[in-house]
Amino acid sequence: MAEEARNEFWRGIKPIEKVFQPDALPEVYLPNIADDDERYYVPLSETVFTKPIWISPQRNMWCDVLMAKGPGLVNRHYHPHEVFAYTISGKWGYLEHDWVATAGDFIYETPGEGHTLVAYEHPDPMKVHFKVTGPLIWLDENGEPDGYFDVHMYIDMCKKHYDEVGIGADYIEKLFR
Repeated sequence: MAEEARNEFWRGIKPIEKVFQPDALPEVYLPNIADDDERYYVPLSETVFTKPIWISPQRNMWCDVLMAKGPGLVNRHYHPHEVFAYTISGKWGYLEHDWVATAGDFIYETPGEGHTLVAYEHPDPMKVHFKVTGPLIWLDENGEPDGYFDVHMYIDMCKKHYDEVGIGADYIEKLFR
């Protein structure tokens, strides 16, 4: 529920009573998604971690906060669908591009673009909010497909991690929409 209004112009507006359409699920509200409780960050590689914040198993989509506390790497891959990224802190980029993203930067990844994600050394950890649709297609050193990683593998990886750190595997299901 919204905080009590003080001087806002909308003070007397009545909230909607019929908030959800039939079969609609409630929103996911997670305060401070880039917090430092590292139990929620799941190892994606030896140097990069992912914190899931929203997952749609039916649409093969997820949103997360990707984190690296120092130099990091997510191996070569491409996405058959678009990806959106917003940089929260730190410094990162792709070996295949000349830009380097820092806090406040937005990146749109076009479908089919191959890249190698790297986190640079920086006083602040690299934290990036990603919206991923579809699988990551892993690439070999020649840019040829060499496996994949989809939402179902992501869920399984997170469940195992959350069980190991005492959060419980079922935590991830609270993020399903």
